[in-house]
Amino acid sequence: FGSHNLRSLAYAVVTAREAGIPDHGYELQMLYGMAPAVHAAVRRLGFRLRVYAPVGELVPGMAYLVRRLLENTSNESFVRRRFKEGAELEALLAPPRADPLPELDPPSRPEATDPAAAGEYQHEPVAEWRRAGVRSAFGAAVERVKLGLDVAAFIDGHPVGTKTSIVSVDPGDTAREVAVSASCARAEADAAIEVAQRAWPAWSRTPVPDRAAVLFRAAEWMRARKADLAALQVFEAGKPWKEADADVCEAIDFCEYYGRQALRLGAGAVESPPGETDRLSYRGRGIAAVIAPWNFPLAIPTGMVVAALVAGNAVLFKPAEQTPAVASGLVSALKAAGLPDGVLAFLPGVGEEVGSYLVEHPDVSVIAFTGSKAVGLGIVEAAGVHRSGQRHVKRVIAEMGGKNAIVVDADADLDQAVPAIVNSAFGYAGQKCSACSRLILVDSVADELLRRLVGATRSLRVGHPREMGTQVGPLIDADAHKRVLSYVELADDEGTVFFHDDDVPSSGFYVGPTIVTDVSSRSRLATEEIFGPVLTVLRASTFEEALALANDTDYALTAGVLSRSPARIEQAAAELRAGNVYVNRTITGAVVGRQPFGGYGLSGVGTKAGGPDYLLQFVDPRVVTENTLRQGFAPGE
Repeated sequence: FGSHNLRSLAYAVVTAREAGIPDHGYELQMLYGMAPAVHAAVRRLGFRLRVYAPVGELVPGMAYLVRRLLENTSNESFVRRRFKEGAELEALLAPPRADPLPELDPPSRPEATDPAAAGEYQHEPVAEWRRAGVRSAFGAAVERVKLGLDVAAFIDGHPVGTKTSIVSVDPGDTAREVAVSASCARAEADAAIEVAQRAWPAWSRTPVPDRAAVLFRAAEWMRARKADLAALQVFEAGKPWKEADADVCEAIDFCEYYGRQALRLGAGAVESPPGETDRLSYRGRGIAAVIAPWNFPLAIPTGMVVAALVAGNAVLFKPAEQTPAVASGLVSALKAAGLPDGVLAFLPGVGEEVGSYLVEHPDVSVIAFTGSKAVGLGIVEAAGVHRSGQRHVKRVIAEMGGKNAIVVDADADLDQAVPAIVNSAFGYAGQKCSACSRLILVDSVADELLRRLVGATRSLRVGHPREMGTQVGPLIDADAHKRVLSYVELADDEGTVFFHDDDVPSSGFYVGPTIVTDVSSRSRLATEEIFGPVLTVLRASTFEEALALANDTDYALTAGVLSRSPARIEQAAAELRAGNVYVNRTITGAVVGRQPFGGYGLSGVGTKAGGPDYLLQFVDPRVVTENTLRQGFAPGE
């Protein structure tokens, strides 16, 4: 047990004695030169003591010593308080007491109706689950969720019914019906396109500050209903509390960020020489079709929809079939924010029907899509065909998933590495396009890391997300459940199932976290996107080989490296083939405005959601040049 904290050491001693372990059956470890009086006391009491010193390169060693000094000289340190401040022993040995946390002041924000005073972009703070009041408030929101919702299509500012419908169920308890939504077909799409053509010209001429103000008011509407919007995701998307809350926060962030980015673009300036005025402006391309996924059922569609809107486009929004009720919250937010009728149509329906029709329609000029590689490539292909009456080249914004790797160097800090891998691979049951699905280990660290990784994975709580402690929830639907189970069954043929949790609820689409080793780099497990809690482990003899394995994929979305070597971190940052590279942390959880998100290769077309250039995908730039050296002028008009 390595510690200079007397309470921690005492706890280890008492626990060992209660377990019947003799005092000489383990050892206590302390740093050379740190708290020698504690060393002497441990020896005097007869415990085994190992005094150690770090050995290796100077800079990492200095960092280690500084870390230890900070730990042992903190204001709450036993060592500091006893030997520096002279605190009484009885006070130091008293049980620690957690004082009530101070209440947080709400962040100050400018009025949503005044874009000119929008100020700097601020991230929406996620819930602080350590606060009892936050936990109880969200628990109450989960309890009051109304199910059996009726979700209509929305065209020209009015709800629209359809002949057929789509039923969304709770993936954690398939007997529970969450919503019945409209199922739009060509007739509804045609009606929405006709309305959008009429509404778009006026919206495109609306001043940018006024369009941005709609986004700011939508953010305010979501902020006031954050718990209820997140609680619905618990049932319709199967999201644990933390994931659901973060999804709504990201949706709010997109509104706040893109509103400010539009104001920045609206002030576009170019140089003008004497005698000439040059003006750069951006105009919406026309009608944008947004085809959204289910895994971030509010955040991702919000980002695509509000980016298109604030850039001056009319939008036809087709949500995922699995999560229409959550997606309808975005429509409610924008309607409440004052978006003019006809500028946004909400068209729930089957992707192969209404989605494909929107992609091919000659009046649709932009397609924003997030989903699978197969569907994304089909959209790119269909959009490239020029159709009769089409007066533009369609622009496709596509994010299509990944086969993301984390590389673990021989000197990685396993205390940091293990939770980063677990959260990256199994958070939201691995149903994130950024999730880690390949773990590449340098041989010398592999055995110890795998041993600890299994222990950490075994401790994950699998269950229905309505319970606060759930960390791994269900897969989204029966198709996903069947597909992921097929890969788990394939694991016995392509490798060794190192760990599989089969103690999962039987009432939903659950698959327990699975770790597979001894896998070939060209196997299906190592090359195909699984989109579930299945982690494939590969070994490399050197760090360079590990990087080569990480890059041996058609995808290029996210990647990570865990290392304490500055040289290897620099090498990985330069060489890893991914749109987002993360160092010594999880590879999921990109924040709007901080980590613009998106990949290349077969992961996407290279655009970055939540970044400063994203809005440019939705506009046509125009430059007007005027000669100001006139020969007189015409009076009158």
